[in-house]
Amino acid sequence: MKLYYATGTCSLSPHIVALEAGIPLDIERVDISRKPHVTSTGRDFTKVNPNGYVPALELDDGSLLTEGAAIVQYLADLRPASKLAPAAGTGERYQLQSWLNFVATELHKMYSPWLFHPEYGAQAQEVARGKIAERLAHVENHLADSGSYLMGETFTTGDAYLFTIVGWSAFAKVDLSAFPRLRAYMERVGSRPKVREAMQAEGMKRAA
Repeated sequence: MKLYYATGTCSLSPHIVALEAGIPLDIERVDISRKPHVTSTGRDFTKVNPNGYVPALELDDGSLLTEGAAIVQYLADLRPASKLAPAAGTGERYQLQSWLNFVATELHKMYSPWLFHPEYGAQAQEVARGKIAERLAHVENHLADSGSYLMGETFTTGDAYLFTIVGWSAFAKVDLSAFPRLRAYMERVGSRPKVREAMQAEGMKRAA
C-alpha cells in the first residue's frame, strides 16, 4: 500500500496508525504548494485523487481510499490485535466513530481552511479561534474522566487524528494555555515512538 501525504497536514494521522499497527506502507510526498499538485515522482496528484487533497491510500489492488477518518479505520481493522479501533458493531466502535467525526467536523474544518488562509480576514479567523476554544474545552473536560487517551488507557485512531489537528495550534495561533490536560495529552501522544517516527519520516518537528 502507498500513502500519499503532505508535510504538516492531516495525512500524518493515517501514517501514525499504520506504524502503530505494524503495517508496511510506502509513502509518497505531494507538493501541495504547486497547482496542479505534483507528487515526489512527478505525477499529477489529481490523477490519483481528483479531489486533489491528502491523505489518499492506494491499496494493493490499485483501488484508492480517501478521507482520513475512513483510512484510519481501514488500517486499524487490518490489524485488530493492535486495538487501534474497537470491533465493528460494538458500542465502543461507535464511540470512536463519534470522536473521529467530532475531530473532522468541529476541529479540523475550523483550523483549516479558516486559519490557514489569511485572505479570509482577521475577523473570520478570530471567530474560528473562538469556536475552536469551545470545542477544545469539551476535549479538556472529557480527558478529566477518560484517562490517558480519548477511549481510556488504549491509544486509538481517534488519538492519532486529534493529535494531528491540535498539533496545528502553534502555527494557527490557537492558545492552549487554558487546557492543561490537553497539553499533557499532546505531550503524551507526541512521546510515543511510532508517532515520533511518523513525524520524522514526514520531515516534521515534534509538536510543542
